[in-house]
Amino acid sequence: MGWGDLGVFGHPSKETPRLDQMASEGMLFPDFYTANPLCSPSRAALLTGRLPLRNGFYTTNAHARNGYTPQEIVGGISDRELLLSELLALAGYRNKIVGKWHLGHQAQYLPLKHGFHEWFGSSNCHFGPYNDKSTPNIPVFRNDEMIGRYYEDFQINRTTGESNLTILFTEEATSFIKKQAQAQQPFFLYWAPDATHAPVYASRSFLDKSERGLYGDAVRELDFSVGIILDTLWTTGVANNTLVFFTSDNGAALVSKIMGGSNGPFLCGKETTFEGGMREPAIAWWPGTIKPGQVSHQLGTVMDLFSTALDLAGVEPPSDRVIDGISLKSTFIDGKMTDRPVFYYRGNELMAVRLGFYKAHFWCWSNSWEELKQGIDFCPGEKVEGITSHQQMNYTTQPKIFHLGRDPGEKYTLNPKSKEYQKAKSAILEIVKEHKNNLTPGKPQLNWCDKAVMHWSPPGCKKLKRCLTPPSPKPYLCSWPH
Repeated sequence: MGWGDLGVFGHPSKETPRLDQMASEGMLFPDFYTANPLCSPSRAALLTGRLPLRNGFYTTNAHARNGYTPQEIVGGISDRELLLSELLALAGYRNKIVGKWHLGHQAQYLPLKHGFHEWFGSSNCHFGPYNDKSTPNIPVFRNDEMIGRYYEDFQINRTTGESNLTILFTEEATSFIKKQAQAQQPFFLYWAPDATHAPVYASRSFLDKSERGLYGDAVRELDFSVGIILDTLWTTGVANNTLVFFTSDNGAALVSKIMGGSNGPFLCGKETTFEGGMREPAIAWWPGTIKPGQVSHQLGTVMDLFSTALDLAGVEPPSDRVIDGISLKSTFIDGKMTDRPVFYYRGNELMAVRLGFYKAHFWCWSNSWEELKQGIDFCPGEKVEGITSHQQMNYTTQPKIFHLGRDPGEKYTLNPKSKEYQKAKSAILEIVKEHKNNLTPGKPQLNWCDKAVMHWSPPGCKKLKRCLTPPSPKPYLCSWPH
């Protein structure tokens, strides 16, 4: 979902009344970022509080390439990483994930091995349908066992876009909240629906309702579902003791054209480190603690949710590793602002840094000419000379700097001869120097693929008599074209 998909952020359709209400009752963050312009690395960053380069969710197979966890991937979240769910579990929290995991699908990588007590959803995106011969369909899990597969037991109609998955995800969330409220046990719910990810879907009652088409139908249903979850917090009496944070894992996929979302005034979209790829819609809601109707321009990232949750739960963060997130507790409660940089990574490369209003690009590109010729365009209708390039542009000696207050669309670079440029460059280069001096990359988890590790025989398949025969192992280096 993109920054510009919500009515409160200016989308003209005004089809997100519950999210807009959530913002009016809480705190809106217009300057909030993911940690990577693609799904898996950003989710790993959220749950570890660490940049993907530290937690291993990157590839060294090629320079500045986005990697993720398709079902061919061999790697996943390392046991060396401490996830938010693991730390909260030690503090007595009951943890549940609903929806997409995307941190590896082999048994050792699944959520119940990493601090979650319950799970309903899938380890991968809902791609398909497949033939279960050359490629298996993606399984859906209940806790640590599969209970069926997408397109076989959990339908997504690729012609109409109809699916009841968001209904199921919402029911799972509300039943968990009710159970935990009745037990008077603190809980962490990680609600990760994926209806706005291609292939987009919505349930029958939401189909053909949005002026935006099927993508808008999916947004409307997610908005409605957020409303149901918030209402459940009220009816169970735990709303005043619960922080809810809404955001996205990357910008809208402009490559999907009218079946994708909106990034508002920002440049390009998903897969890129321009603002459209990494600046996200973000709303914090906590009745009785967060004063309603606030807008905070605190620079925030998904990694801050790790640090904030630990702070609120009274749990000390791990001291044996660098944590990139900061606690936003004082921002929520007192509106405090903390000066901090934002780092924009694409694979193994630091592409850009934001400090205050200034953003310096050290490397620029959207995707290759070869992909563009195939119709794959991450910046459709947008061209900024030397910035939205189809070859990697190296600006490490003289970065391209934008003032995001005056120029949120990254169209007009500062004059390198100006005092403003020199001052911004000097401050950012100091930040980069310090950052790199304290950077120890984790072992890359997204380098190796093997068709033998695909979803042929997931945990639980024997019980269902639904196991498939895998091919012989034949590992190969994954290809990440962008």
